[in-house]
Amino acid sequence: MLLSVTTAAVAASGRTLVKAKLDSTVLLMGKITHIDLSLQQDKNIKGKFPIFSQIGQNGIISVCGDSVEFRAPVKIDTVIDGSRMTVSMRIPVQSFDSGYYQLPEFIYVSGSDTAKSNKLALKVVPVNVSANDPIDDYANVSDPENSSIFDSLPDWVVNYWWIILIVLLLIAAAVYAYRKYRKDGTLIGKKPQPTPYEVAITSLRQLKEKKLWEQGMEKEYFTDLIDILRTYLYGRFGINAMEMTSRQILAALANNKECHDKRDYVRQILIMADFVKFAKVRPLPDDNVAAYDNALKFVEQTKPVVVEDEEAKEGASAVSQPNPVKKSLKNRKFRIGSNKKGGKS
Repeated sequence: MLLSVTTAAVAASGRTLVKAKLDSTVLLMGKITHIDLSLQQDKNIKGKFPIFSQIGQNGIISVCGDSVEFRAPVKIDTVIDGSRMTVSMRIPVQSFDSGYYQLPEFIYVSGSDTAKSNKLALKVVPVNVSANDPIDDYANVSDPENSSIFDSLPDWVVNYWWIILIVLLLIAAAVYAYRKYRKDGTLIGKKPQPTPYEVAITSLRQLKEKKLWEQGMEKEYFTDLIDILRTYLYGRFGINAMEMTSRQILAALANNKECHDKRDYVRQILIMADFVKFAKVRPLPDDNVAAYDNALKFVEQTKPVVVEDEEAKEGASAVSQPNPVKKSLKNRKFRIGSNKKGGKS
């Protein structure tokens, strides 16, 4: 008798035993029950349950055609007694499909040896509800923690804010372009127009390069020279010289405070031009050169010149470490150039 008991104990000490037990074999759909899984083996043996390697990122193992869900063990206890080790695990079980299910065996693999648990059966019963039944086991709706203004925005605004921003920018650009077109008549910035002084200097330079009087074309030379002066007088002083005779031009210059002291330059040119065009007099080369020089002097001495305002000077002295090179255009005004009176060159 003693020999048989000793033999049974030695045989049991080398075995790996796996047992599974359900808290309840009947489960209400949506509720959770537990499986108590125990493993007994020698403490120096290492192995694993392959089923637990199937746990996804959500911590769920789907079995029985995805009708039943095992979850990661919520409790694991290990007890060592001599050369034996007992591991106890508590596994949550949940199902949302009613019916009868044969749960899979828990297989323990240790090297080339395997051990299986006993089979378990589970019955999932549906929830019988009616329209008038109160809803239990559900918490009331509450505000999220650390709420912000974005919680009240629709999901499409949060997800596609960059598209909304692009649309708003396009609308703003379209409004700006429309207003600019209505105001300027073009979307491209207008090229700055040359000043009357720049136009006159350019025209005089081009006239000189033509060398008309050197070719015996004195009439054409003086006609172009007078036209340059007429255009300059209109653009610079507002004198409509294109519609005036020589006498009228001189009278307008005499009445203009800005240039009346420079009218002798224009008088000498007009007198010579009238002789050439109407009296058919051929001027000397010196007369042609003098007419050109007088026109150039008149334009140069009546061009707008920037001068620093006295108030700007006083303001600049109050600023610490002023920069004498940079002058503010906001504090500048225009005046006529040299006060030197015109005369023959």
